Amino acid sequence: MLRIALCDDEAEARDALRIQLEKILVEETEDIVYEFSSGTNAASWLEKHPGEIDLLFLDVEMNGLNGVETAERIRQFDENIILVFVTGYTDYVFDGYRTGAMDYIVKPAAAQKLRELLARVRRKLDSEKTQAFLLKNTDGAWRFRLRDILYFYSDRRRCFLVSKQGEYPFYAKLDDVETRLDSRFVRIHQRYLVNPGRVDHIGSETVAIGAVRLPCSRKYRDSAMGRIAKYMMGEDFQ
Repeated sequence: MLRIALCDDEAEARDALRIQLEKILVEETEDIVYEFSSGTNAASWLEKHPGEIDLLFLDVEMNGLNGVETAERIRQFDENIILVFVTGYTDYVFDGYRTGAMDYIVKPAAAQKLRELLARVRRKLDSEKTQAFLLKNTDGAWRFRLRDILYFYSDRRRCFLVSKQGEYPFYAKLDDVETRLDSRFVRIHQRYLVNPGRVDHIGSETVAIGAVRLPCSRKYRDSAMGRIAKYMMGEDFQ
């Protein structure tokens, strides 16, 4: 799955890039899902929807918040989204590389350049599959890096992924989530599965992640506490 967004204050420029991309995207698994007409709108929306976009094409020369300034704002809350600058000039595009942009494209976008770029994006996302958790709910599809997840919990038929940005519900059994994560998270309770790298303190009956204290049941206590303690000491907790 590859979800793409375009940001350019000129509708004609967005249309031209979208047409070029649609010729080379893989049907059913790759799509242009959002378009933004300003950097301010893009940054604001992305902050509220972490993990929903994989790749953002960002025009450099925009009125108001320009592309580099938009990228800097996005990086304040999202280190993972892939950024590609689109520009009519190359004079100052290199300023954008400090934001961790993958590349830049000169208008009008050349088909071969886009093919090569998408190939790199696909390889990057493919290599990160084992380090990410993908979920779908009524609001869309979300991709979270494992290190950004604090914990999961279950409530009736739904599970909730909890990150610093908020909680994201999806239909699943916590047992199935635990299997998907292949022992990289630790079960501390019938309803809780925690990221050992996010645990700040372990007590006799609770685990603290930031200001939140989660119960550790008797059934899981010895195994969970031992594995988390090993992780906190830098040992192989598996």
